[in-house]
Amino acid sequence: MRNFVAVLAFLIFGAAFNVNAADEAKPFITAKEVDLTQYLPAPPADDSAQTKAEIAELLAIQAKRTPEQEKAAIADAQENVWRFADVMGPNFDAARLPKLSAFFDRIVSTEDVVDDRAKKYFHRPRPYMLNDEIHPLLKKSSSGSWPSGHSTLGYLMATVLGDMVPEKRNALFARASDYAENRLIAGFHYRSDTVMSPTGAALIAQKMFEQPDFNREYDAAKAELQAEMSKQ
Repeated sequence: MRNFVAVLAFLIFGAAFNVNAADEAKPFITAKEVDLTQYLPAPPADDSAQTKAEIAELLAIQAKRTPEQEKAAIADAQENVWRFADVMGPNFDAARLPKLSAFFDRIVSTEDVVDDRAKKYFHRPRPYMLNDEIHPLLKKSSSGSWPSGHSTLGYLMATVLGDMVPEKRNALFARASDYAENRLIAGFHYRSDTVMSPTGAALIAQKMFEQPDFNREYDAAKAELQAEMSKQ
């Protein structure tokens, strides 16, 4: 138990550190360039059959989740590109890749400001707000549930990394899918929240790739990444 508490404390501290780094990073675009409220449909109503079915699914997931699944869901609460290290290899870490680290801090910040407008606009209550039998694994958030920002970020990071390293694209998107699934295991999102995320990620990525400063930093980060991966 002592070891588990230590690991949990480390993950929470690490998540807080990375959030602060992303908060300080300048987004490449904002909701002015990509307004997701103009592209995404409205979420299912709180009293709809779909929402009730999704809550039932979350309760079933909660009843069956294992300690290993819980640990993975807690770890994936971190919003940073290093969650893809299991795909990218042992040399994929911030100390070795400072340019990539700074570049993806800006991507995290971009997703946050773009999704924030959509969350506030649609204002879908989190699952545990509608059903008190859902017990999330993480500190509760009162922000909107639609779309899932974590899931959007996961697919966005997979999109950019997959463009840098095409041979790993399929594995990266599979990891992004797991990253999204862990939001359900954590009790934080309905499945339909995560289904919206690939669309949001694609829209954000397309607009980012149109920005000159994005492309300058992308080229430098890609070169750094490929040089480091060649050593593996």
